[in-house]
Amino acid sequence: MRIEVVSLFPELVEQVVRHGMPRIAVETGQLELNPRNPRDFSTNRWRRVDERPYGGGPGMVMEPQPIAAAVEAARVAAPAAPVALLSPQGHRFDQAWAERLAQQDGLVLVCGRYEGLDERFVREEVDFELSLGDFVLSGGELAAMVVIDAIARLLPGVLGHAESAANDSFSAGLLDHPHYTRPEGWRGQRVPEVLMSGDHARIARWRLKQALGQTWLKRPDLLDGVRLDEVKMALLREFISEQRVDEER
Repeated sequence: MRIEVVSLFPELVEQVVRHGMPRIAVETGQLELNPRNPRDFSTNRWRRVDERPYGGGPGMVMEPQPIAAAVEAARVAAPAAPVALLSPQGHRFDQAWAERLAQQDGLVLVCGRYEGLDERFVREEVDFELSLGDFVLSGGELAAMVVIDAIARLLPGVLGHAESAANDSFSAGLLDHPHYTRPEGWRGQRVPEVLMSGDHARIARWRLKQALGQTWLKRPDLLDGVRLDEVKMALLREFISEQRVDEER
């Protein structure tokens, strides 16, 4: 997959592929990252890419021409790649978006700065907008890096175990189940017996119950989007009952 990033700070965006799963994705040939600075496409000798907004007001607005030229160059390198603008006004980026974008051969991410981008550019060149949440960053670079990281770990062969991505939180609409490792006892707490039983059916049942329960405890809103069959409903009721017994102790 080739990801083109249009940013005034390409050296910042490049850091994302120097560590962790994005680095492995690059090393295995699954991901290619190419940042482009719109200043390189400016038509003035100062390489300026911003101007004061029409109608007055504070701050500066990114001009449409340099950033559009950068996007056009990115599209030549990544034909048919959708163009996404990182913006607080965009769709909430989540695991479903990451999985959808990971299926693409290419992607162009546009990072805004200052007060924003000229609306004409947005209307003409942007296919969709993505947001990390209801807050404002200094620019789109950090958001772009989050998107890249989330996509990279979904690319074939990047994770050490093929089931890791499938078991992540949100992949099935639920939060992940708790995880344990050695030692068996730590600070008076022990690893649940079922996880050391070797009974894979029991372990799978426990993990599903815990995933349902953790979602009920921490993000009950997610349960509205999950189809709960009789088995899952029974497991969730069992978790809730156990939780209430623990609280009463």
